[in-house]
Amino acid sequence: MIPFRVNKSFVPYESTSCFPIQNLPYGVFSKRGSDEKRIGVAIGSQILDLSEISRAGLFSEPINRAFQKDTLNDFMALGRPIWQETRAALIELLSADVPTLRDNRNMRDAAFVQQADVNMHLPASIGDYTDFYLSREHATNCGTMLRGAQNALSPNWLSLPVAYHGRSSSIVVSGTPVRRPRGQVLTDVKDSRSAALMPCNVLDFELEMAAFVGTGNQLGESISIEEAEDSIFGLVLLNDWSARDIQKWEMAPLGPFNSKNWASSISPWIVTLDALRPFSCPAPDQDPPVLPYLQAGDRHSYDIHLDVEIVPPEFTGRTVVTQSNFKHLYWTLPQMVAHHTVGGCNLRPGDLVGTGTISCNTEDGQGLGCLLEKTWNGSKSVELSNGEERKYLLDGDTVILRGYCQGDGYRVGFGECSGTVLPCL
Repeated sequence: MIPFRVNKSFVPYESTSCFPIQNLPYGVFSKRGSDEKRIGVAIGSQILDLSEISRAGLFSEPINRAFQKDTLNDFMALGRPIWQETRAALIELLSADVPTLRDNRNMRDAAFVQQADVNMHLPASIGDYTDFYLSREHATNCGTMLRGAQNALSPNWLSLPVAYHGRSSSIVVSGTPVRRPRGQVLTDVKDSRSAALMPCNVLDFELEMAAFVGTGNQLGESISIEEAEDSIFGLVLLNDWSARDIQKWEMAPLGPFNSKNWASSISPWIVTLDALRPFSCPAPDQDPPVLPYLQAGDRHSYDIHLDVEIVPPEFTGRTVVTQSNFKHLYWTLPQMVAHHTVGGCNLRPGDLVGTGTISCNTEDGQGLGCLLEKTWNGSKSVELSNGEERKYLLDGDTVILRGYCQGDGYRVGFGECSGTVLPCL
């Protein structure tokens, strides 16, 4: 971990807070009772209202204009030098030894709002959504279940980061309930004519993270591996809900469709790569070597602790069913971007690019990032702290994803990404 040196903030928070001055993630909120969406950064249990303080001319004009919008798209489009300029200005503004905001009670009263008193919204207008398949452990486990251990990885998996195009219209912010989908399911695996329309009975979560695109590229151009990370604005938690029985029947020959297009949940706060930089770490070695357009001189990942808990209906106990880490991903964020654009596909500010399920191998199985892996395709159960068991999710279950980087006396966190399963209509 790279040390982070900064003055303390005058805003109080505990050392276990996800949102210290070292973080300052961006989000979009509205005050309770109001429909007006505003841009802010989280610090401690509060939000600094950037829509409010930008009216005071505390930033350069392009930044002030961007913070008057109701999404972060315009700010994302300004690029990394502007993002870094803004981050430096916010750190100074919130530092304990800087009086500008600290000693101006009227401005403070107008600029701060408690997180408990707001509704959070999607932080950007998401034009396109792509989900990758970056975890070797996850790909190996799924391939073993489908094809056997000798053919676990598909022939192309070690050569390129596999992905599919998802559905941006069904991405929802944390806290939004998701409804169990219906679709075609094969009722008799020995009879291809036994398909029936029915509610999903094999409902799963997927522990993922996703990158919001910042500056993007023009149609017909590509983003090089060296430039790719500078095009990423920041990361959120992602739960790419999956209907496994629908997925199993529809996969051939073009991949998932209705099994994946009905809901994806993200956390509301975007943690910037500048906030994550102190937690940079080496990425896993790649063997065999990849093609030159995917080779980076500085091949790194981020040490982000991740966990998932399932809370059954009418129960408040905590059951952590998964503990994994972003750093185990075989493919990196720059490789995602470089591969996505190599053919000239244009990425735009606010596009979302998911990592795929993040699994790691542990003796107790706690590192597995979905129930398909944890129950080994439903052959065993996961026990919850109230004594109930799950092979897959039931109506009323709440799934909560959490993530954070641990620093020296502080943590840079993502908050929560939660969703409760509603019955199929």
